[in-house]
Amino acid sequence: MSRILVGDVGCGKTVCAAAAIYTAVKGGYQAALMVPTEILARQHFADLAPLLSRIGIRTELLLGATSEREKKRIRAAVAGESEEKVDLLIGTHALLSDKLHFENLGLTVTDEQHRFGVRQRADLKEKRSGSHLLVMSATPIPRTLALALYGDLDISRIDEMPPGRQRVSTYVVDDSYRARLYAFIRKQIEAGGQVYIVCPAVEEKEEGEQAVGGELPLDRLDLLSVREEVPPLRAATTYAAELARVFPDLSVSFLHGRMKSAEKDAVMDAFCRGETHVLVATTVIEVGVNVPSATLMIVENAERFGLSQLHQLRGRVGRGDAKSYFILVSDSHEENAMARLKILKDTANGYEIAQADLEMRGAGDFITGTGVRQSGQSMFRLAANCRDTDFMEHTARLAKELIGEDPELTEWPALREKVDRIRYAGSHMEN
Repeated sequence: MSRILVGDVGCGKTVCAAAAIYTAVKGGYQAALMVPTEILARQHFADLAPLLSRIGIRTELLLGATSEREKKRIRAAVAGESEEKVDLLIGTHALLSDKLHFENLGLTVTDEQHRFGVRQRADLKEKRSGSHLLVMSATPIPRTLALALYGDLDISRIDEMPPGRQRVSTYVVDDSYRARLYAFIRKQIEAGGQVYIVCPAVEEKEEGEQAVGGELPLDRLDLLSVREEVPPLRAATTYAAELARVFPDLSVSFLHGRMKSAEKDAVMDAFCRGETHVLVATTVIEVGVNVPSATLMIVENAERFGLSQLHQLRGRVGRGDAKSYFILVSDSHEENAMARLKILKDTANGYEIAQADLEMRGAGDFITGTGVRQSGQSMFRLAANCRDTDFMEHTARLAKELIGEDPELTEWPALREKVDRIRYAGSHMEN
């Protein structure tokens, strides 16, 4: 299996992964589940370990923050070098360590795969040659969508949500709505809800310098326009202090990736228990946070985020029975940025958002060995902007048939020459 499972946040992808893990383990193999954040890794471990233990499947958790002594114990168990048995290993990038060796890895699962680099996803699969691969995402990045369209990944879609789930209402506003936003925050909390506020920066710089969005991935920053005066960034730490003054009777906390694991866990636990009314955070909450009472999310400097990231953030609200809202705040006048925000406002389907991202940003280098860009213009000039997915899938099938009949392309010398040029260019890029 080499498959991507696409479905919106909360539709049941983790249940599908658990079924695949069960099948692999019962067949005599081990499974690995890699996720991008410690918060999500801990959540998956808390959900899956008790469930799977009832049917005899033992699960371990491996994080960067895990003590060295505990890492050695887990590595020995995974490699079959101790009496302990590990069927499923859940973790973050720590699973990519050269010191980690699986005794019999049969299935690798990557959750929220758009948060990983191309090489990172491949490195985990290569822990054992021939292992099955399942990647999951609510919104595939352009490169992954291209892989699916061109036939290198099979694709499965979950196209419905659990019964009773309401659509999250999405709005785009500018800073002139600030007073009304504060009033709406108050209204949601008085109704029993909780509020996320997402900022692109952790803290402000010295006077005269602009705050830097240190937690934004580089492929988000390339969306900024260099032709306009960029609106100043909202920083999580200073904005949380500002909100504490605006709402002195409410509990306001902040969360960002530079905090120690214990600090992050304490802040999130308080929010999950309802002790915190407003959580100001960076994109560290993009994945892995499940708080059904959260009914409002406000994203500051929304033009700084990619479509995939915004859709993931939207999935943090609307997880309970109450009506929920997602508000994008932007003072940008850049045409492309506002067009992207309008897509989020008008579209709730993650696959359609990924298709729009593909059309706006390009498919990237989806041929193995030709680079590791997640997006950008493809070397396939005619196919890069093709919107006919049936045609793309048909073409992929024909290509597979051709390779099956003539693996060395001996009957197709011009095509063979083109492939050799691509491989040569790719090897030099890698070096």
